[in-house]
Amino acid sequence: MVDDHPENLLALRAVLTSPNYHLVSASSGKEALKCMLKEDFAVILLDVQMPGLNGFETAELIKEREKTRYIPIIFITAISQDIEHVNRGYSVGAIDYIFKPFNPETLRQKIEQFVKIHQKHEESKLLGEWEHSIEIKEINQELDRTTLNLRRSEALSKVIGETLMDTIVTFDENGHILSVNPSIQRMFGFNEVELLGKHVGELFKVNTEEKVENSQSFILFSMKASIGKVIEAVALRKNGSEFPVDVQIGETIIEGQQIFVCTIRNVTERKQIEEVKKQQFENLEKIVAERTVELRMANENLQKEIEQRKKIADNLYVSEERFRKIFESSPCLKAIISIKEGTYIDANPSWINITGYNYDEIRNQNINILNIVEEFNGDLIDIEQPNRNIRINYKTKSNEIRAGLLSSELIEIHKEICVLIVITDVTDRVLLEKEMSRLDRLNLIGEMAAGIAHEIRNPMTTVHGFLQVARSNRDQLPVEIVDLMMDELTRANSIITEFLNLAKNKVSDRKNQNLNSIIKALFPLIQAEALRSSKHITINLADCPSIFIDQKEIRQLILNIALNGLDAMSPGGKLTIKTYLEEHAVVLKIKDQGSGMKPEVLDKIGTPFYTTKENGTGLGLAICYSIAERHHADIQIATGDNGTTFYIRFNIETNI
Repeated sequence: MVDDHPENLLALRAVLTSPNYHLVSASSGKEALKCMLKEDFAVILLDVQMPGLNGFETAELIKEREKTRYIPIIFITAISQDIEHVNRGYSVGAIDYIFKPFNPETLRQKIEQFVKIHQKHEESKLLGEWEHSIEIKEINQELDRTTLNLRRSEALSKVIGETLMDTIVTFDENGHILSVNPSIQRMFGFNEVELLGKHVGELFKVNTEEKVENSQSFILFSMKASIGKVIEAVALRKNGSEFPVDVQIGETIIEGQQIFVCTIRNVTERKQIEEVKKQQFENLEKIVAERTVELRMANENLQKEIEQRKKIADNLYVSEERFRKIFESSPCLKAIISIKEGTYIDANPSWINITGYNYDEIRNQNINILNIVEEFNGDLIDIEQPNRNIRINYKTKSNEIRAGLLSSELIEIHKEICVLIVITDVTDRVLLEKEMSRLDRLNLIGEMAAGIAHEIRNPMTTVHGFLQVARSNRDQLPVEIVDLMMDELTRANSIITEFLNLAKNKVSDRKNQNLNSIIKALFPLIQAEALRSSKHITINLADCPSIFIDQKEIRQLILNIALNGLDAMSPGGKLTIKTYLEEHAVVLKIKDQGSGMKPEVLDKIGTPFYTTKENGTGLGLAICYSIAERHHADIQIATGDNGTTFYIRFNIETNI
């Protein structure tokens, strides 16, 4: 090994030290020539640039001597890389030309191969000429292959060193840089020559908050303490900028000198990715925290909802129990019917007891097993529509016809639409009402009989008196007396006619017609009566549906109330007749501007033969109430100092 730099010789010795061969160092060309005079060598590693004899001149002298002519020479240089220098090296007898920095392993393999070749060459001298020639040939072939492989390895090592992204720095125990790979230019901005001999601490920033007097020594100490580990550090570029790196330190000893190898990797992108991940993690933690709060609130709300649902379930259970108890213990007939199937689902004991059917007989039976019909017209009831207290007749198992008030309501049971039917049995009440009505009629007949007797006795007494006078006096009666008797008989006939109009069993000829048309037909007659007494009448008729009414009876009802209103007003008063629709009823309103009714008079309104008129019979309003009852209508009276108003409401549903 020939080199004028001891450190290079030391590095070569560190790389090439092996028990298989002996290394000899020379610091100049002359010293190398002297060594060759003394010993035999397998291979010569020769530096190109040396003071005195340079590498080329030394090689020429070696090749001139017969003994050393065939020793392989390998040139090693860090400066003379021009092609002309390479060609000259080969021209003076070199077998290889290596540039610094070199791959230690490649050089070691080359030297080992040359040593083996030399050993084999020495052994071949002991062999015969024929064997010697064959061996030489094989050795030459092997040498060619080895040289080719070494060149390939060197080329690959060079390419790897040039393309390696990491920076590799070697430095001694004092921290002085011995060599760097080309990546130093890309990573730090320095070229290779600028850093040789510089302190390795110049490439790093002291990463500590405490003030350090000698930062380079501190960095060197930290690096030596981290041998075999990967440490994080902050590197400094030539322009002063900083960037994060991972540093891995290795060590070796070459010819007794400790050499350190530092691999530096730029981790800027990794740090950026880690920062992004950190930020994403923080954001994720924030989202998780927010979501946790939301879930906690949702859980609390869920717990509240569970408690509420439990309360609802408990209340529902209580409600079901109450409904069941009400359903079972109610005196009314109750049944639940499936709309889809049209059959009974359940019935309460009252239903069973009154109808006479048992549970097995009504379950899954047709809903019209009781033949439920409306009382007034005999039509079947539509239970799929809500009903309220419709008067019905129904038939029991024993064919007994009973009366009741039917109500129905749609309900949902297990997502099935059903109808709840409630029948209030009023058979006993109807019988009682009939009996009371019979007694009332008897009482009314007594009162009416007394009234009729009183009213008819007066005209009959007058006629009887005149007839007695005519019997005792044979002369012809004056016309005035005959007319008076005729008037009294007419009055008696009128009383009897109005009395007959009060009859409850009178048959009404009801037809579907409009109430407004009857009022319009009566208007001229009522208006003429009003004008005769200097009074006024107005009508206000709204659009109303047709209803089933008896035209003659309604005419009489309107005339009776309207004429009473005209009689109650002084000249200049106004009578108003109005119709309008209110909910499910057609309303007839007749209002006068009289002085109103006293409470004691209002209490007796409608009583037969009760009148406040001097020539009245007391049957007009009684007839009106009778007509209203036959038409299922209601009469209401509102009275005051400003007049009296009659409201006659014809219910559309019950009027049919």
